[in-house]
Amino acid sequence: MANTTAVEELDIVIVGAGLTGINAAYRLQTQLPNHSYAILEARDSLGGTWDFWKYPGIRSDSTMALYGFPWRPWPYEESMAGAKAIKSYIAECAASEGIDKKIRYHHRVKAANWSSEEQKWTLQLEITCEDGATEEKQIKAWWLLACSGYYSYDKVLPPTIPGIDKFQGQVIHPQFWDENLDYADKRIIVIGSGATAITLLPSLAEKAKQVTMLQRSPSYVLALPRKDKTVKTLSKWMPRSWAVTINWFQRMFFETIFVQFVLNFPNAGRRFVIDSMKSQLPKGFAIEKHFNPRYNPFEQRLCFCPGADFFKALHKPGVSIVTDVIDTVTSDGIIIKTGGEKIEADIIVTATGLHMEVLSSTAVTVDGKPVNETMGERYVWNGCMIEGVPNAGLLTGYTAASWTPGVDVRTRNLIKVIKHQDKTGASSAAPHIPESKRASMPAGPMMTLTSTYARAAMKRMPLVAGIGPWKAGTNWVQDVWAMLFGSVKDGMKYSSGAKDKAI
Repeated sequence: MANTTAVEELDIVIVGAGLTGINAAYRLQTQLPNHSYAILEARDSLGGTWDFWKYPGIRSDSTMALYGFPWRPWPYEESMAGAKAIKSYIAECAASEGIDKKIRYHHRVKAANWSSEEQKWTLQLEITCEDGATEEKQIKAWWLLACSGYYSYDKVLPPTIPGIDKFQGQVIHPQFWDENLDYADKRIIVIGSGATAITLLPSLAEKAKQVTMLQRSPSYVLALPRKDKTVKTLSKWMPRSWAVTINWFQRMFFETIFVQFVLNFPNAGRRFVIDSMKSQLPKGFAIEKHFNPRYNPFEQRLCFCPGADFFKALHKPGVSIVTDVIDTVTSDGIIIKTGGEKIEADIIVTATGLHMEVLSSTAVTVDGKPVNETMGERYVWNGCMIEGVPNAGLLTGYTAASWTPGVDVRTRNLIKVIKHQDKTGASSAAPHIPESKRASMPAGPMMTLTSTYARAAMKRMPLVAGIGPWKAGTNWVQDVWAMLFGSVKDGMKYSSGAKDKAI
């Protein structure tokens, strides 16, 4: 039964109580203390990704020194932490700053409409009560920050697996993992070769009788140390706060250098990663077949594993990789194309990709005109705002580097825009490209990954031109420079309310 309550007004609404949303909240309350805000979370707990995903071994795939909050650095030695540890850390950080009191759980934003007449967003919410009943509510907000990432929790990339309906065992997608699943002494096939499959294989191998990673094409996998003792070592000679700061900057320096080296010298980067994999794999392993991707590093995501656990698992009996195409699934396994070989299984895990969409399942309109359907035709401004959408931030991190530094610099860029509005009296700010200029602008995808799931989402993702502010940004140093010294007027149209007077 649905009930309608009164309309509430806020300055800023953050959608999503994951790492991105908590970071945005901290930046807002420290840099814009005179503006009211709330975090709306559809689920019953904070943590986002680290609360939602439940498959065995779920963990960070980048060093926590950079993935953690820059304003409250990761305090532990574990470099690539598991989901429970990361969620606990996010909760501790939110509580320490009073951000947890700003979170409203079970608040799903179903629709958001910008009114130029009101110069505000009207959000349509569905609130789930303790008894399971729902009520509807409206909130009017000056600014809207979308902090729920670009992976859908409700949808998956539909896998095309011939004969999967014939399988008599269990079929499970990592996104909907059943925590009660008993896979001890079972034969498991993990279909996929991305970060999820790389994480699952060593975890499943601890209990399963047999684990086979069945991949259509190989991935690059790089081992990172399991622990980071830099802060502990430096703290012997200086205050811990100094040690943490030094560690953050040296991690950022080396990551930036590595990413730019690989992007600019792909052949050398390819040799480096393949040589690293060779040193970790069993002697005589078929490297050319199973770890020789057709693409360059970072054209698809580079996978990382802590303490080389993925490679160590491949030394175990019963753990293997098969690189081939599926011919058909049978009642008790999978037959591959080459030679008609059959891989027997009790469980099939379809780690085949995710459904990507910005703005999640929220229907967004500007003066009644839909935004979601035209997202693939709009340009992104400095990686954080969408062309033609006023007073709205779209906050995502890097794909070829650690997520959080990218999210943070983009959040700070948005705050510069809001401060400019406060200073000038502008009630709206929207990225704008004159039609005469737009016609000649380059149009490339915001996300350049060539993975199947990324290609499938191209029309749902905004564009970049690679010039001026019409970039997504891939380099933290360049992005910070642009944020500090770039103009918030470049590519932006400010206006002052009902008269629509440009500022």
